[in-house]
Amino acid sequence: MTDVEAMEAALELAREAGEAGEVPVGAVAVFEGRVVGRGRNAREGANDPTAHAELLAVQEAARTLGRWRLTGVTVYVTLEPCAMCAGAMVLARIDRLVFGAADPKAGAVGSLQDLSADPRLNHRFPVERAVLGDRCGELLRDFFRTRRTAR
Repeated sequence: MTDVEAMEAALELAREAGEAGEVPVGAVAVFEGRVVGRGRNAREGANDPTAHAELLAVQEAARTLGRWRLTGVTVYVTLEPCAMCAGAMVLARIDRLVFGAADPKAGAVGSLQDLSADPRLNHRFPVERAVLGDRCGELLRDFFRTRRTAR
């Protein structure tokens, strides 16, 4: 599975989240070429502030693989992870992160800070930025534009 194919899968989950009234963010976790975890934002429906797409994908990957250490796993997410999600990826020991759109207001893997490369933490991982970034960003901009217009 290529980075673009995996990001396409994450984008489909993001579209589903948007259709459900959630901020359109989707994520997949890939191990040895197969998707082992999926997530889409579910904060509104679940009334759960931690129900971020990438956190749900990481949780499902851990259940699928039967282990909390997610070595060998690459996480693909349509929006740059926040501090909570980036921290979870550090603790899960993922191998790699690929994201689409940068998040200048809350991004924690390059925009506001970089938890993926902080030498004070016990794990670091490489990050590939802006994979299908234009499409990921446009999906978010359209969602918020529509919400503002509806008000």
